[in-house]
Amino acid sequence: MRLALVCYGGISLAVYMHGITKEIWRLARASRAFHEGEAPASGSQGVYHQLLAVMEKESGTRLRIMPDIIAGASAGGINGIFLAQAIETGQSLDPLTDMWLERADVEQLLDPDARPTRRFTKFWAQPLVWMAARRPGDTVERTVSPETREEVRRKLSSFIRSRWFEPPFGGEGLLAMLLDAFDAMAGAPCGPPLLPDGHPLDLFVTVTDFDGHPERLNLNSPPQVLETEHRLSISFQGRGRGERHFADPVELAFAARATSSFPGAFPPFTAREMDGVLLRRHRAWPGRDAFLRRILPRRAADGLADDAALIDGSVLANAPFAPAIGALRNRPARREVDRRFVYIDPKPGRRSIQLNRADKGGAPAGPGFLRTLLGAMSDIPREQPIRDNLEAIDRHSAQIRRMRRIIAALRPTIEADVEAAIGGMLFLDRPTTQRLSNWRAKAQQRAADAAGFAYPAYGHLKLSGIVEGLSRLVCGLGEEKGGGNREQVRRALWDHVRAIGADNLSGDLSPTSPPVLFFRLQDLAFRIRRLRFLARRLAETLEISSAADETAIEAVHDAIYAGLALYAECEGTAFYGEDVRAACRDALNDPAAAMAAVAAARDLRQRDQAADALLCDALRDLPKEDRRTMLFAYLGFPFYDIATLPLLQGEALDEYDPVKVDRISPDDCFAIRSGGAEATLKGIEFNNFGAFFSRAYRENDYLWGRLHGVERLLDIVISAMPAASRLPPDAVDGYRRKAFHAVLDEEEERLRHAADLIASLRREIG
Repeated sequence: MRLALVCYGGISLAVYMHGITKEIWRLARASRAFHEGEAPASGSQGVYHQLLAVMEKESGTRLRIMPDIIAGASAGGINGIFLAQAIETGQSLDPLTDMWLERADVEQLLDPDARPTRRFTKFWAQPLVWMAARRPGDTVERTVSPETREEVRRKLSSFIRSRWFEPPFGGEGLLAMLLDAFDAMAGAPCGPPLLPDGHPLDLFVTVTDFDGHPERLNLNSPPQVLETEHRLSISFQGRGRGERHFADPVELAFAARATSSFPGAFPPFTAREMDGVLLRRHRAWPGRDAFLRRILPRRAADGLADDAALIDGSVLANAPFAPAIGALRNRPARREVDRRFVYIDPKPGRRSIQLNRADKGGAPAGPGFLRTLLGAMSDIPREQPIRDNLEAIDRHSAQIRRMRRIIAALRPTIEADVEAAIGGMLFLDRPTTQRLSNWRAKAQQRAADAAGFAYPAYGHLKLSGIVEGLSRLVCGLGEEKGGGNREQVRRALWDHVRAIGADNLSGDLSPTSPPVLFFRLQDLAFRIRRLRFLARRLAETLEISSAADETAIEAVHDAIYAGLALYAECEGTAFYGEDVRAACRDALNDPAAAMAAVAAARDLRQRDQAADALLCDALRDLPKEDRRTMLFAYLGFPFYDIATLPLLQGEALDEYDPVKVDRISPDDCFAIRSGGAEATLKGIEFNNFGAFFSRAYRENDYLWGRLHGVERLLDIVISAMPAASRLPPDAVDGYRRKAFHAVLDEEEERLRHAADLIASLRREIG
C-alpha cells in the first residue's frame, strides 16, 4: 500500500494534523519492522504490527505500507515536511511533538516588537478585549475549562493589544523554532529509513509568490505574451540510494516557513530573513545559491531572488493534489500496488476566517463589503473544492484499467509473434548477451511490421516525446530558463530531426533507416518503460507462484533494477559533463552537435549490452518455464508498447493499479465521539487560531489527532484485504480499542494538562 498524502492548511490545527501524521509515521515504522521480522514495538505501533500479521494469516495479504508522496500547504506543509524527513532518514518525530506543545504558543510566536509592554498599551483596545474574552457567555467561558480560562484571556488580551496594521507574529521566531526542531530530530535516537532501498520519496510544498513572476505564453498572435504567475511549488526528492540524506534542513525549514506565512498573522518570508537567522546562529548554508536558482529561477536570473516575498501556500493551493498526481509517473512497481491518495482536512466545511453571516433576526445575510473582499481575495481561492483533482485521479484509474485489459488480451498473440520472430524455441531457453540483442532487434522489427498503419502514429508519438524531453534537457544543461528561448531550442531540434529524415515513419523502417537509428541513439524512455514492464511481469507471476528458489527470483529482480539504474542516471542534468553543457549552450546555432553530445554521453547501445548481460546472468538460474515467461515479456514489450503508449498519450505509467482516495478528518471519526471538529477540537476557536492560546488546547488537539489517525488508518489498512476475508466488525472494534488505549497510555505522562480528558476518553472507549 503506497500512500500519497495531501495535507491541507489549518492554522493552529497544525497541532491536530501533527497527531495524524505521527500515526502515519508509526504505521510505516510498524510495517518496516514487520517485514524485517522484528518484534512488535509498544503503543499503537505494536497494534499495527499485530494487525499486519493477522491480515497475512487470515487472507494471505502480506501488506507493506509506504508513504512515498507527500504534498502540503501551510500548516499541512510544515507537518508534511517533517514527516518526509522522518520517513527518508529514519529520524524520530517525537521532538516535533515537543515543538508543537511547548513553543506553538501566542506568547512565543508574537514578534518581540509587537508585544504590549504594559497593561494600558493601546488602552483604546480594552473594549475589544472585553468583547472578545470578558463578556458573560463568551467563547472562553463556553469552551475553556475553568482552570485554563485566565490563561487564555490573558494571552488573547495580549494578542489583541499587540501592534496593529502589521503582522503580530514574528517570522524569525517561527523560523528559529523550525530549525531547532530539525536539530532536535537529528540529535534524537535514529532508526532505519522507512522506505526500501531505491524507492523514491517526493515532497511538494505550495507557496504563494506575492509579487509574482513573469511566465511566457505561446499564442498564435501575438506569438508570445507575458503572464504573472503567483503559484509556486517547492519540491524535494529522495531517491534512496546509498546513505539516505533527504535535504539540507535549512532548505526544509525555508519551505516550512514560506508555506506557513499566513496573511496578516506572519510577515512575508524572504531569503534575507533566513540569512539573518543563520548569521546569528553562525550556521552555513552551502547550497544557498543553487537552491534559490532551483525554486526561483526567474528571480535568480535577474538577481532578485533574495527579496522575493513568499506567503502562505494555501492562499492559492490549499489542496495540492496536482503535484502529487504528477509524481505517479515516477513510481517503480515491484509488487502489486494498492495506491491510495489520503488527504488530511482538519476542518471540512469550515473557512479559515469566518465573519458573521446572519442578520439580527438570525436569517442568512448577504455578503457585505468586508466579506466580499475577504472571500474574493482569500477564502474562495483557498477553499475551492477538489472535484477537478478527484476527476483527474478517476481518469488515471480508468486508463490503468483499460491498459490492463488490453495487455491481458494481447498476451497470447504477442507470445506467439515473439516465438515466430526469433525462429522458434531452439535457443530461447539458453539466452546469451549476443542472442538477447539479436532477439530484441528481430522482435522490434516484427512488432513494427505487424502494426501496419498503426506504427507511424505510435512512432510519431515516441518521436515527439523524445524531442520534447531533449529540449528540456538541452535548455537545462545550457542554463537557459527563459520560455522564449526554450521554444526556439525546441524548434531547432525539430528542424534537425526533419533534416535527417528521422520523422519519415511511413517509409523504410529497416535497421539502418534514419528513424530506427535515431530511436536507437536517443530513445531513453522506451528502455526504461521496457524494464519497468518486466519488473511488473516478475511481480505478478514469478513472485506469486513459482517453483524457483527465492534467491533466483531475487537475482532477477536485482538485475532488472540494476539495468534501470543504468538508464535512469541519464535522466538528470548532474550526469552530464562540461563538454555536453557547452554544446547545449550553442544548441540554437548547432542543434545537431547538442543532440550528438547528449547521445554520446548516454551511449545507450553500450547500456543496452550491459542491461542484457545482467538479465542473462540472472535468468540462467530460473526454471525453464519461468525463464520463458520473463523472455516473452522482455522481447514482446515493443508489441505492448505500440498498443498502450497511444492510450496513455505518450506518458509512461509505472504503477499498473487503479488509485483509491481516502480522507482523514474529524467528521469521518465516530468510534469514540461523534460531532466532528466542534465536539473534539479546540483549535477551531478564534478563527482557527485557538490552539495558539493554551497548551491545554494543544494537548487536546494533538491527542485527538492521534486518536483520529488511529481510527482512519486502521480503516484504510483493513480495506486492503479481499472482501471475502475481511475482518468482522467486532474484531475491527477490538483493534481500535486496543490502539486507542495504547495511545492514551503513551501520552498520559506527557500531556499533563489533559488528565481529565484522558479519563473521560477511557470511559468513552470502554
